[in-house]
Amino acid sequence: MQKSKASSARATKAAPQFRSAAVARMTLMPVATLRIWEQRYRAVSPSTTASGHRLYDLSDVQRVLLLRQLTRQGHAISSLAPLKTDQLQTLVGQHAAVTPPRQLKRRESGGGLRLLVVGQALAERLRRPAVAQYAEEVIKVVAEFATLAEATQAARAAGRSRQGSADALVWYTPSLQASAPLELEAVREAWAVQEAAVVYRFAGAAARRIFSDTGALLLCDTAGDTELGAALASLASRLPRKRDPAGPPDHQASSGGVSSRLTVFAAPRRFDDAVLTAIAALPSTSVCECPRHVAELLMQIANFESYSADCASRHQDDAELHAHLHQVAGIARQLFESAIEAVASHEGLSLS
Repeated sequence: MQKSKASSARATKAAPQFRSAAVARMTLMPVATLRIWEQRYRAVSPSTTASGHRLYDLSDVQRVLLLRQLTRQGHAISSLAPLKTDQLQTLVGQHAAVTPPRQLKRRESGGGLRLLVVGQALAERLRRPAVAQYAEEVIKVVAEFATLAEATQAARAAGRSRQGSADALVWYTPSLQASAPLELEAVREAWAVQEAAVVYRFAGAAARRIFSDTGALLLCDTAGDTELGAALASLASRLPRKRDPAGPPDHQASSGGVSSRLTVFAAPRRFDDAVLTAIAALPSTSVCECPRHVAELLMQIANFESYSADCASRHQDDAELHAHLHQVAGIARQLFESAIEAVASHEGLSLS
């Protein structure tokens, strides 16, 4: 009888679609954390194939997103795991109701963060008050288009009158294509915007790598308003700040003309401390201890990246310097993530 009930309950679930690694990417969290939530706390119950692969349906992904948002707000996963999904949604709503409104920043360049948006549904979403709250910026959509080609044509038709009217480009695409960066760069050049964010739903590793190399900020479409707002905050932090001509010189002048702005930006962290600690503790097949050293260095760089981001948000006087350190640490961390993959391959370890 119990087996029959379990089969019936499984049949009522939506058809599973995603493996653990895909869900981790969509929810911007490590695979190891997702597995701990599932195995230790029973916070989510995906289906399992005959070969042992876990498959998550859309309701599972929604639940993981709620759990991630609430844990970031201070709740323990052990207290959240027994709650039903509708109870988690209620708790998120209670947080939104009691959270005091933030003082949104207004930029000198036009009263807020001026965005050129490609993707009309995304433009409506960016106008939500919650997105602006999490971004800590007044969001102003200065122009919106259905496609990148339309945005480029509009700017070229208007000539120089449209250049400089937007601070950044935000583009929505259902899937990332390896050929699209050329179109993206054409829009950035036509509108004279230096920064860009790409919101996507599906993408392969190769396409994500190509877009990351352009310096564009990547965000999976399944992320909520919290993550979208945080992404815009990160985008805004890259923009040059206007300074009082009578005030102190900027970081570039004080450092001998070396600019603190880089053209390459790091992707989100892929391996958390738990995974790296486990790798460092494993016996190595190599005579040297390089696997342990690489794992420990990667952990230190990733922790410094988080630390420098916190410094940038707390200390306004030297925020530009800390933003630069955060950026450099992120790029170094991404290089060492490639190194840890090479180590794992050599040692026959699985990081997924």
